[in-house]
Amino acid sequence: MSKSNNAEREQRILDVAAELFVHYGYDKTTVSDIAQAAGISKGAIYLHYSSKEALLENLLGREMKQYAFRWMSMIEADPQGGTLGGMYKNMLYALNDSTFLAAMFKRDERVLGSYLRQPNNFFQNPSRIQANRYEFVKMMQEAGAVRQDMDANVVAYIMNLLLYGLVAMGDIMPAEDIPPLDHVIEGIADIMDRALTPATSDSSEAGKQVFQQIVAARLQQYEAKETATAEETNND
Repeated sequence: MSKSNNAEREQRILDVAAELFVHYGYDKTTVSDIAQAAGISKGAIYLHYSSKEALLENLLGREMKQYAFRWMSMIEADPQGGTLGGMYKNMLYALNDSTFLAAMFKRDERVLGSYLRQPNNFFQNPSRIQANRYEFVKMMQEAGAVRQDMDANVVAYIMNLLLYGLVAMGDIMPAEDIPPLDHVIEGIADIMDRALTPATSDSSEAGKQVFQQIVAARLQQYEAKETATAEETNND
């Protein structure tokens, strides 16, 4: 079956699905629920996606792409956005814009349910996250935007530790004990820059160039995957 080219309807389906998955969870949300909330027929869903799993994977890809663009825009607008602390600060602000995105980063089983146990799922290679972060830190060191006397693998691990700790902290600490999010994010950025950023005037610009290279490469990978998926769908 050929995929529908109704882009407006496709985005509405994804918007509604994100809300329902966050509220009820992937396992408890049916294609019929999504169709009803989007104000369309169940058949119209299948003009875009062959299954609920395919819909979720497209949603995950869209959210990651939008997140990358949002993060890149925030970094470009921030004079210190190219330092490690500046990048991390803007990443956390961008992440905080979407409840569904936060659930993605936490691999929240209440939201993503049985999909997390599917073979070859969107999150199938978590070790790649550490490898990507390591590659990023090494490139920042080579550009002179991160201290070169630090072990890149340790820095990458600490970055992951801070990210996943922040998005999960609300699950283990009483709300009244958690400082305002803006204060926490700004504090993390300050600590990272004091510990890891060389005292040179061009650190931020050098870091921005590294970031642009990495984001461009990742977006190219996503687009290639989307194109391949669309071709497979049209050939079915």
